[in-house]
Formats: sequence, structure tokens, C-alpha cells
Amino acid sequence: MLKTLLTATTALALCAGAAAAEIKVGMITTLSGGGAGLGIDVRDGFMLAMEQSGRDDIEVVIEDDQRKPDIAVQLADEMIQSERVDVLTGIIWSNLAMAVIPSAVNQGVIYLSPNAGPSALAGAGCHENYFNVAWQNDNLHEAAGAYANSAGYTNSFVLAPNYPAGQDALSGYKRFFEGELAGELYTQLGQTDYAAEIAQIRASGADSVFFFLPGGMGISFLKQYADSGVDIPVIGPAFSFDQGILQAVGDAALGVVNTSQWSKDLDNPANNAFVESFQAEYGRLPSLYASQGFDTANLLLSALESADPSDADAFRAALRAADFESTRGDFEFGPNNHPIQDIYAREVIQEGDVYTNKVLEVALEDHADAYASECNM
Repeated sequence: MLKTLLTATTALALCAGAAAAEIKVGMITTLSGGGAGLGIDVRDGFMLAMEQSGRDDIEVVIEDDQRKPDIAVQLADEMIQSERVDVLTGIIWSNLAMAVIPSAVNQGVIYLSPNAGPSALAGAGCHENYFNVAWQNDNLHEAAGAYANSAGYTNSFVLAPNYPAGQDALSGYKRFFEGELAGELYTQLGQTDYAAEIAQIRASGADSVFFFLPGGMGISFLKQYADSGVDIPVIGPAFSFDQGILQAVGDAALGVVNTSQWSKDLDNPANNAFVESFQAEYGRLPSLYASQGFDTANLLLSALESADPSDADAFRAALRAADFESTRGDFEFGPNNHPIQDIYAREVIQEGDVYTNKVLEVALEDHADAYASECNM
């Protein structure tokens, strides 16, 4: 069984293998405090794939960054210098990614991102040791802009938190949305009271609202928006309509269209098997984040089949080949090691007592990010 080192906050029960690990992976993710559900899902998806691989020569060291950049940097330094990890992964938040990844990849460590995809690391700041297995931050928001056009919206009010992923979100939406903006707001990261923003939306004359508010921020906004009586349709990325969040939002999310590169109802063999095995292992439906953790692990495992991290050039080539069956279907890397993939419009529905999503249409097909041309890799 996979040999794993665990912190006190990591709720996994895996036995240590007898043989010494040949490959060491460091996972730094958010396992406590705000946003912990996202990190837990990434971890659980990643570890499910590792378990299914049957390998006993890979050690995964898991630590909790507590959503604090200084702690993430400290953990990365320990993993690189003391643990001597071959690969780092796990970070959820873009501000933590920016604090950790540039230093890590410049020290020769491979970083596989299962979530955060800041624009600064996709363009001029790209690096041969950095691979994003989820998205570039703008992508789902670009798809939301494209969907808004097809839905006939012409006057959107847009808002997001003021940090790298929030800035990328509004840039992405505006890049594809062809209408006018009724208003544009940056909120505080971690904000929970949106009365002032909702009042501005009400008075704006908008025919649609696009928002990016991940985790608890999105739960708070959607509940307050529903209670306000404002009936302007909302569009968002999957981050605010993902499986773990929907149960907390409830009826306020029904019928909302959101964008994602993954959905539990994508009908391909890898995804069908993943959804079934994740439910069997953890007793809950997988989230977008769980699918990204699962895909990240399977990308790593596919590369290890043909190359060793000690041969850096061969290992990077094996990662770039992306020779694995992704839960999202077709998957390949662009020239900046970011995904080229379909992005879907989904609708929030209710199945029995469970709120979930169903795919409506492909919003953007074989979509690459806008920053690849700036990458000189």
C-alpha cells in the first residue's frame, strides 16, 4: 500500500509500506480553516488514484498550509531541502501559488498544479518545471463570457475578490463577453457580507451578474442574493457551484448556469469509473477539485511509467505527453504546460436530496489560455 506521511490534520488512514520509497511527492494544500473542503477534495482525489495504482515505491508527504502564504513557503522549503521531494503539488489558492511555485521550480523541483493557475505563471513567468493540470485561472470565466453572449445578455455586472485569481476572473469574462458592463467590483478576500454589493447590483440596470467568489464567499453571496429579492440572472464559474458548496447553498443555486471543464455526468470511461470509485471510497459525490486531484495523480503516474525524475528532461517530456485517461475526456498541454480542453456550461439541478450539476453544452471547445504566446519556454 502507498506509503504516506501525514500531519495531525490529515484524515487519511493509509499503512506504510515496508520498502523505502523511490519517488517522493510533497503535497501542500488547505486542510483547515476557510477553504479546507477544496484541499480535502484535491487530496482525496489524488490519493484515490495513488491507491488504485498499486505502487509501493511512491511516498506522499501531506501538509496543511492553513491558507497562509508564509506557512506554505515554510512547508515548501522543508519539503525541498529536508524531505528532498521530487515533485510538489496541492496548492489551492493563487496567492499561495505565487509565493511558492517560482522558487520551487527554480530549485529544480517539478510542480504539478491541481488547481491554482495564475496568469503570471502562464505567460512570461512560465517555467519548464511547472505544469498546470487544472486550468489557467481565466479559462472558466472566459467560458462564462462566451455563454453570456449565447444567452443574449448584453449588460453584465461583474464582481470578484481582489487577489490574483479574482483579477484573472474578471479579465477572462471581459475578454469574451461582447456586451457592456453595468458595474465592476473587487471585494475583499474572505468577505461574508455582500449587502452593499447587492444594493449596487439592484440599482445598476444589469441584465446579468457574473461573479467569482470561491468557497464560503460564494455560499454567503448566493444566500444573501436569493434573500434580497433581486431577480437578475447570475452566471459563475464552477468554483461557486461545485459539489461540496451546492449542499450548503441549497435552493438558491437551482437553475444557475456555471462553467467547468469537468462534470460528474461527463460520459467517458475514466470519469464513470472515477465517480463510482470516489463515492465508494469516501461516501460522497466527487467535486471538481477531487477530479483535478485524481487527474494530477494519474498524470504523474503516467510519466513515471516511462521516465524517472532523476532524468529531468525525460521526465518533463513524459509529463508533457499527458499519456493518461483524464476524467474530463480529451486533455493535452499547450506550449506553456497549461491545458487545452473543452469547457462546459452546466446547470444546477436537484437529484433526490442532492444538489448537483448537469452539462448543458460546450461553451468553449479545445480551449487554450490567452497567455501562451507570452511564454518563451
